[in-house]
Amino acid sequence: MMPDELFNWLKANKKKAIIIGCALVIFEGIFLVTLFSESKTSRALELHFFDVGQGDSEFVVLPGGARMLIDGGPANGRVMNELARTMSQGERYIDLVLMTHPQLDHFGGLIDVAKQYTIGAFLWSGRGSNAPAFQELLNELRNNHTQMISLGAGDSIRSNESNITILSPTPAFLHDTDLNNSTVVAEVMAANTSALFVGDIGTEVEEYLTHTFNMRADILKVPHHGSRFSSSESFLREVHPKVAIIEVGKNSYGHPTPEVLSRLSSVGARILRTDLNGAAEIVSEGVRNGIRLIVEK
Repeated sequence: MMPDELFNWLKANKKKAIIIGCALVIFEGIFLVTLFSESKTSRALELHFFDVGQGDSEFVVLPGGARMLIDGGPANGRVMNELARTMSQGERYIDLVLMTHPQLDHFGGLIDVAKQYTIGAFLWSGRGSNAPAFQELLNELRNNHTQMISLGAGDSIRSNESNITILSPTPAFLHDTDLNNSTVVAEVMAANTSALFVGDIGTEVEEYLTHTFNMRADILKVPHHGSRFSSSESFLREVHPKVAIIEVGKNSYGHPTPEVLSRLSSVGARILRTDLNGAAEIVSEGVRNGIRLIVEK
């Protein structure tokens, strides 16, 4: 897909109140998507951490109304329930859907999303899977003529004053034998608030991130459901989140591990767990007004 092709497609496919991707620039290997929204109803950043069981799914609403779904959890129907609860009744359009990496507990629910929602653009690293379920997802996206955009380290998405920066994968991590290391890592900056979405990255990617970027973030989606192979002491010390959300359900892996919970507590993070607290919503209107937590029980 060429930039001008996506630009023309987006201009011809305005959906309801939101327009996505009205500008696209590529320079020196950097892929920039700019989002424009016709909705000015809110100046707040909304972050929804869905309760989908043992899996990841987050829903980001940027100031102005542009919406992005990150992952869809496993194929258990729960992401559909969460979307129905979060979005307006009858609303069937999502600007962007980002799949962090092709493991079933992250993309399984996206099959139903692709069947029942119109998606402005599907974002991924470009690394797929031979699993039948992943092929079903690709077929749904292709049948719906959904634009698919591959993103990697250095790419950026902008909506008004909001910015989503892709920090990983690098080409090396994209082709790593450990699929978790190919995760798309996204930093959301909006309403003077930073949120870090890291999928299932392990300590190797964490080390790269802390040596390459300023990793301080207000909100952290805890890596890999609280696995002992992630959330290293040095990584958490650099990120130093105010709020840390662990998306986890009943599992045989020991997630989240006591070591990770201890390390999160040691940096002063408020810990939310979807298995104990249910879905969580974080609303921020900027530093002056602080961050408001809404936790579903």
